[in-house]
Amino acid sequence: MKQNIFTIKTESDFQTACLETFRYQYENVEIYRKFVDYLNIDLSLIKQINDIPFLPIEMFKNHLVLDKNAGAEHYFQSSGTTQMNRSKHYIADFSLYEKSIYESFEEFIGKPDDYIFLGLLPNYSENPHSSLIYMIDFLMKKSGKPENGYFLYNHQELFDLLQNLTDKKVILFGVSFALLDFLDFCESNSQTLQFSDSLTIIETGGMKGRKEEMTKDELLKIFKEGFKTDKIYSEYSMTELLSQAYSLGENIYKSPNWMRILIRNTEDPFSYVEDGKTGAINIIDLANRHSCAFIATQDLGRSENNSFQVLGRIDHSDIRGCSLLVS
Repeated sequence: MKQNIFTIKTESDFQTACLETFRYQYENVEIYRKFVDYLNIDLSLIKQINDIPFLPIEMFKNHLVLDKNAGAEHYFQSSGTTQMNRSKHYIADFSLYEKSIYESFEEFIGKPDDYIFLGLLPNYSENPHSSLIYMIDFLMKKSGKPENGYFLYNHQELFDLLQNLTDKKVILFGVSFALLDFLDFCESNSQTLQFSDSLTIIETGGMKGRKEEMTKDELLKIFKEGFKTDKIYSEYSMTELLSQAYSLGENIYKSPNWMRILIRNTEDPFSYVEDGKTGAINIIDLANRHSCAFIATQDLGRSENNSFQVLGRIDHSDIRGCSLLVS
């Protein structure tokens, strides 16, 4: 029986929901069934989360990952140039995404109604199928504040607005390179940022080749000094997910109860490392009811004490167990 994922409280609830979701998606998501069958897995042996096969995230670039019972005309697409082979995530039920957005934001940040939302997301704003823009649009609608808005490269306008909102609770969502560009603009124009504790920065990652790569810790330090606030938060999600994890500082992420991070062995993608050890990130996102809830990413990370860190990307990885399908 399908469980309401937003009422999951216990480990038993989560295990039950995962196993039910696995069985449903094996039966109804063709590319996932083909992947599982290719691995010659005995379905009767899948009795716990660690037994479930995780679909390589690259499948979203080359195949339709969609529930056969769901008619989905709309999709999210990863950012990039038109020449790139970009991921497509077809969405059958936007209400699942919106519920996931609201519940996780409220749990980790607060009620959207209390905030003004600003977006400094130039490469995402230029993508008409951006899941991140959909998320922030949704939060803006819930907020209803007249000051809500997006900024591309108009840094002076953003600077002026922020200076006029020092007595309001403001969240600035920004892609990493754009936040750095904004700080560079302020410094080069000798404009001193005078922000109050009511400003929160939520960086969404992503240099996109625009800046020299640096560690997350180095990036957070620059943002703390530049924006003169300790409220430098991070959001972790991707086109292929309908849920978000949040870090409230120090690159330590928490996920909502219907989402979980597992760390797989980079040498053996069907085994997992111990807590505190570095490996590749597998994600369970039960909001992905109509695509695939079990995704093997190409991000590196480690988990411990029900939280996790994102440490970078796996370079030139060889995905074992799916070479015939990733094409």
